[in-house]
Amino acid sequence: MPSTSEPKLISGNANPALAKAIARRMSMHRGVNVGLVDTRVERFNDAEIFVEVYENVRGEDMFVIQPTSNPANDNLMELLIIADALRRSSAKRITAVIPYFGYARQDRRTKARTPITAKLVANMLTEAGIERILTMDLHAAQIQGFFDIPVDNLYASPVFALDIRTVFQDRMDDMMIVSPDVGGVARARELAKRIHAPLSIVDKRREKPGEVAEMTVIGDVTGKTCIIVDDICDTAGTLCKAAETLIREGAAEVHAYISHGVLSGPAVERIEASVMKSLVITDSIAANGTVAACDKIRIVPTAPMLAQAIMNIWNGTSVSSLFEPKTLGPIYEGLYPEV
Repeated sequence: MPSTSEPKLISGNANPALAKAIARRMSMHRGVNVGLVDTRVERFNDAEIFVEVYENVRGEDMFVIQPTSNPANDNLMELLIIADALRRSSAKRITAVIPYFGYARQDRRTKARTPITAKLVANMLTEAGIERILTMDLHAAQIQGFFDIPVDNLYASPVFALDIRTVFQDRMDDMMIVSPDVGGVARARELAKRIHAPLSIVDKRREKPGEVAEMTVIGDVTGKTCIIVDDICDTAGTLCKAAETLIREGAAEVHAYISHGVLSGPAVERIEASVMKSLVITDSIAANGTVAACDKIRIVPTAPMLAQAIMNIWNGTSVSSLFEPKTLGPIYEGLYPEV
């Protein structure tokens, strides 16, 4: 049994809105106020990061909520420094809640004399005193093996399935789940199973990095409402080109469900001008004003799932139970009525 009365949450500057939403959700479930630990995270004039924790955390079970999104280096350093401050303040256990795990795309050597930066980040997090990782939709599942501490990897697909069954409930017979490349087939297949829809693949060929030369659709999408599923949307070039290819092959509509909306550079402009009807992302990365103002982009919350995962970790109960609709459904009951 836990020795503390309540789990303690602390947040950096990466996504304070998500941290507050998690705290509110936990307060609702536990019937007591679960607030964020009073902390100062600021930068000196030379951009050095300084952290001061104003509350006693000795012997406490601490959960640091900090996605390592853009600016990745600043947010990663904040996480490391917060963890160091908590360790030196005698916290009992430190769990890093990293909804979006930055540097995950650098998970292997693609050519000679290149780093495996995801492994380096894993080493730094462990050395900082973090004893457990809670994340969502890692770009590559093998990153869990980079750590010698427990890593709980949640999935957005159960939440996406709830959303799809609600938004498209009158068109479920015409749905088609699409993977934008061969590497994402397992992720797309998982969602297709949940909503009992067929699966198609967009095969892309590149002449050089960053430029897609040709796209071919594997599967018949004629008259289908296609949903492209992926973990990350960065500049949206591949996503928008895949949508155009699907429409050209006869798809009735194209929508996209992406776990992490990085949306850098011209991404939002491309999405607004694309043939896609909508793009659904999670709030794992804080949306800037341009993203929030885009009519085609809709954000689904992860706070209910993350809050329940934190409580399960604190209580020593199963986290993988959140992958099941019968467990996750009631958590999102107010947002997605049973359909």
